[in-house]
Amino acid sequence: MRGVILFAHGSRDPQWRRPVDAVAQRIGQLQPAVQVRCAFLELCEPDLPSAAAALAEAGVTQLTVLPMFLGTGKHAREDLPLIIEQVRAAHPQMALHLLAAVGEDPRMLDLIARIALGG
Repeated sequence: MRGVILFAHGSRDPQWRRPVDAVAQRIGQLQPAVQVRCAFLELCEPDLPSAAAALAEAGVTQLTVLPMFLGTGKHAREDLPLIIEQVRAAHPQMALHLLAAVGEDPRMLDLIARIALGG
């Protein structure tokens, strides 16, 4: 079974996470068989290890983690690899694939440029 975790920073403002939750909902619409969770570095729950544990309990054997950052800053470069290693150690039966930050995908860059240009 396949799973996806959308990994974002987190905020004290509960409305902040709405776009992340909307992406998770859209993934569910596009691929109903894929188990999707959101996870956060800080200030929101669940954290990445907890989300991964829930997916492992649900039977996920292939996990993709998408950092919902515009760039690869300190959190994505230093904090996230350590957390990923924790998840790998806790769930060795689960194949884990860490994607690049979403903002570094050329398709996202093109979409942001098009939005900025009004279309």
